[in-house]
Amino acid sequence: MPAIVGAVKVNSVSASAIFNIGDVYSMNPNSSAKTYAGGGSFNTGDGIRIDLNQSHTYVYDKDKLDQPVT
Repeated sequence: MPAIVGAVKVNSVSASAIFNIGDVYSMNPNSSAKTYAGGGSFNTGDGIRIDLNQSHTYVYDKDKLDQPVT
């Protein structure tokens, strides 16, 4: 069934968003990110105490490409 669309004003669309006007069969947004985090990085809550002594996060990536988004 055809869509009837009136006036549209778009102020902005982010890099990982989809903007569509009209009929659509399938929409598949794709994005990727690489996050480096050491031990205890994503802890949340009240009164958390982390003692990692000499913790290191190594970020060397020799192949430069993990999983491409196409």
